[in-house]
Amino acid sequence: MNTHYRDTRKIDPTKGPLLPDGTPNDNDRLEIGPTQRAFKEWEEAGLTLPNLDNMRAYRHQRLVDAINQRGWGGVLMFDPLNIRYATDTTNMQLWNTHNPFRACLVCADGYMVLWDYKNAPFLADYNPLVRESRSGASMFYFSVGDKAENAADSFTSGVLDLLREHAGDNKKLGVDKIMVVGLRSLEARGITVMEGEELTEHARSVKGPDEILAMRCASHACEASCQAMEDFARAEVPNGNVSEDDIWAVLHAENIKRGGEWIETRLLSSGPRTNPWFQECGPRIVQNNEIVAFDTDLIGAYGICIDISRTWWIGDQKPRQDMIDAMNLGIEHIQTNMQMLKPGVTIPELTAGCHVLPEIFQDLKYGCLIHGVGLCDEWPMVAYPDKAVPGAFDHPLLPGMTLCVEALISPKGGDFSIKLEDQVLITEDGFENLTKYPFDPRLTGHY
Repeated sequence: MNTHYRDTRKIDPTKGPLLPDGTPNDNDRLEIGPTQRAFKEWEEAGLTLPNLDNMRAYRHQRLVDAINQRGWGGVLMFDPLNIRYATDTTNMQLWNTHNPFRACLVCADGYMVLWDYKNAPFLADYNPLVRESRSGASMFYFSVGDKAENAADSFTSGVLDLLREHAGDNKKLGVDKIMVVGLRSLEARGITVMEGEELTEHARSVKGPDEILAMRCASHACEASCQAMEDFARAEVPNGNVSEDDIWAVLHAENIKRGGEWIETRLLSSGPRTNPWFQECGPRIVQNNEIVAFDTDLIGAYGICIDISRTWWIGDQKPRQDMIDAMNLGIEHIQTNMQMLKPGVTIPELTAGCHVLPEIFQDLKYGCLIHGVGLCDEWPMVAYPDKAVPGAFDHPLLPGMTLCVEALISPKGGDFSIKLEDQVLITEDGFENLTKYPFDPRLTGHY
C-alpha cells in the first residue's frame, strides 16, 4: 500500500520547530506564507515578526466583540477578504471573488464555522479558531444552475441551526455579500439581515500589535520589490524595447518571490499615458526620458495590502521644470495632509483642513485624500471637499488605524501626471509614516 510522502525538511534548517512568526518550520505545510528570501531580508533589516496565533486571536475577538456590541446573533461573511480576516485561511482568492463558494459564520459566543470547497475541507486545519469546516455555500449560477433555491435553503438551514445553538436563537444576523437567492432564503426563515459590511470594515480598521508587525514586514517586502522594478526600468528602458508590461511584471514576480499574493490593479503607465490617470498598464514601449508612474495596490506577505505610489523619471536628460514643480507640489500635498493625522481628529475635519491644489490640477485630482488599508483598501475614506457626502464618514481616527495618503498632480490637458502615496500608522499621539521608499531625486530637482 502506498503512503503519501510528506516532506519533513525544515524551511530554514537554522531554526527550530517554529519559525519566528510562530508557524511550523515545515517544508510541506498547508498555510501559505513568507518565503526564505523574505525571512532573510527581514532578519537583515532587524524587523520583528508577528506572532500569527496572536494575530488570529485578536482578529477573532474584534469580530466577536463587534457582534455583541450590536446585539446580533452573528456575522455571515462571503467576501474572501473578510473570510481571510476571520480565519486567516485562503482558497483560490481571486476565483472566489466572482464565484462565492466560501462562507464563514462567527456567532455571538465566538463559535466559528467555515464553508469551503467540497474537496478541500482541510485548508483550515492549522487554525483551531475554526471550529468546523463544511461545504455547501455555493449559490452562484455556474455551480447550482436552476436549483439555486434548493442550494440556498440547504445552506441557510445550517446557518439557522448554528444560530439556535450558539446565539440563543438571536435571529439578527450581519451579512456582507450574498447571492440574492441566499438573502431571500435567510429572510424567509425569519432572520433579520443586518449590514455586515459595516461591522467588518469597522472591526478591521483598528490593527492589533501583531497586524502592525505584519504590515511592517509586508511593507519592507513591497519596497524591495519596487526597487527591483526600478532597477530593471533604469537599466532596460534606454535600450528601447521595454514595455510597461515588462516593467510591471517585475513587481508581480518579486512580490511572489517573497510570499506575496496578488496585485489588485494594473496601474502603471508611462509618458503621455499617465494623463489622464487610470489608464491600465499595457504594451506601450517606454521611451528614454519619460515619466513612469505606478500604484502598487499589492497584496503582499501575510495577505497585507501595501498601497504606495511613486513616479520616476527614466532617462539621461533633466525632466522639464513643470514636471519638477508638479512633483514637489505632490510631496507637499501628502506631507501637509499627513500632518493632520492623529487620534480623535474626525474625517470631516480632515476634509475641511486639507491642502488645496491649484485650479489647474483640480479637475483631474485623485478620487480621495486618504483611505484605510489592511487586507486591501479599506474603510474609511477621506474625500476632497467638493466630493464629500455629509454624514457618510462622521467618525474619528483611532490609534491602530493604518491609512494611505494620496496625491495625483495631473494638469488638465497635459502630457504627464505625478502619482504619489504613502502608508501611515495612527499612533497614540500622532502618526508614523511606514513608507520608506524615496521620492525620485531627478523629479524633485535634487539629483
